[in-house]
Amino acid sequence: MPDDSFKEFVLDQLSALPELRARAMFGAFALFSGDKTFGIVDEGRLFFKTDTQSQSDYTLRGMGPFTYEMKGKTMTMAYHEVPPDVLDNPQELTHWARKAIQIASAKKKKAGKKSK
Repeated sequence: MPDDSFKEFVLDQLSALPELRARAMFGAFALFSGDKTFGIVDEGRLFFKTDTQSQSDYTLRGMGPFTYEMKGKTMTMAYHEVPPDVLDNPQELTHWARKAIQIASAKKKKAGKKSK
C-alpha cells in the first residue's frame, strides 16, 4: 500500500482546498479537488499538474517531472515534483496547488471540446 503517513501530511497541508480527497491509483495516490485531478503522491514525493508555462517554476528549482516505467520504457507525465520548502509551507503549497487545479481545469475543458 502507498505511504499513508505522507499522504495524510499532504492532505493536512492542503486542507484549505475545497473538496480535497486522495484516491489510491497504480501504487500511488491521485489528489483531487472536486473532479479535478491535480496531484500525485508517490514514494514520499508530491507532484502537481503542470503546463508549458508553469513547469519552469519547478525546473528552475531543480524539480523534475513525474516518471514511471511501462513495458521497459520510461514514461513522463505533465506533473512536476513540488519543492521541499513549498511542501513545508501550507499557504504557499495551497497557492501552488490552486495553480495546478487551474491547469487541470483548462486541460479538462480543452479535452471536452469536440470539433464539428
